[in-house]
Amino acid sequence: MLAAQRQALILDQVRSAGGVRVTELVESLDVSDMTVRRDLDALEGRGLLRKVHGGAVAPHRHSTEEPGFEANAARQEAEKRAIAAAAARLIEPDSAIGLSAGTTTCAVAHRLRDVPGLTVVTNCLRVADVFYSAPRPDQTVVLTGGFRTPSDALVGPLAVSALRSLHLDTLVLGVHGMDARAGLTTPNLMEGETDRALVEAARKLVVVADHTKWGTVGLCTIAPLERCDVLVTDAGLDDDARRRVSEQAGGLVVADAAEDGGADRAGGGPVPPSPRSG
Repeated sequence: MLAAQRQALILDQVRSAGGVRVTELVESLDVSDMTVRRDLDALEGRGLLRKVHGGAVAPHRHSTEEPGFEANAARQEAEKRAIAAAAARLIEPDSAIGLSAGTTTCAVAHRLRDVPGLTVVTNCLRVADVFYSAPRPDQTVVLTGGFRTPSDALVGPLAVSALRSLHLDTLVLGVHGMDARAGLTTPNLMEGETDRALVEAARKLVVVADHTKWGTVGLCTIAPLERCDVLVTDAGLDDDARRRVSEQAGGLVVADAAEDGGADRAGGGPVPPSPRSG
């Protein structure tokens, strides 16, 4: 196979999955480790991908880029299902929870439909629809008002006003990006303000984000990484990122998509038994 053909196949995998491992490319392309790394060097030099430890990911998005819900839903589907399963196990029956907008939080909502006694507060039409499609008499769903964003979040003064008087046991927060310095970020200023109101309302913050979100920095910060009590991510998160999360966040849960939603705690020790004060 010619180098141009290999590199086109590599780009296809990166664009469809958001990232790829060197070991996977060696096996699928039937070439040496060194050949794969040379191809990655060439593609990175053209600005078509970004090399990370053990593989490559799609290049950084612009800080104001805001993909729509459907576009995001097609990315890392298996990882999001595994993350959702692991995050749902952190939610206790009869609790008041928040679910922010996003495709990963929507996947979590599907996992929570059978949890008894939940009061769910959300600023996302898609999340609310998950619960409305199979209503339970012992669950209450509160949908904030607000302006609708491309990611189907409801944001702005109405949403913030509705959230300021609430007290949530746990918030499950989806993010556009996460970074050791910039923290948890979004490309939408109004969504950032609304997400901050959600964070302030919650005693415990659970962030759900697949590995491709690491190193992506949106226009505004929702909260520093230190505010995160538990980060639930997938096995694609590299060792350096895991170390940084373990140093700053309260706990790290790594969900393995290959194990049908199984999850292991790693890097951050056990999940804190008592939530931080918001």
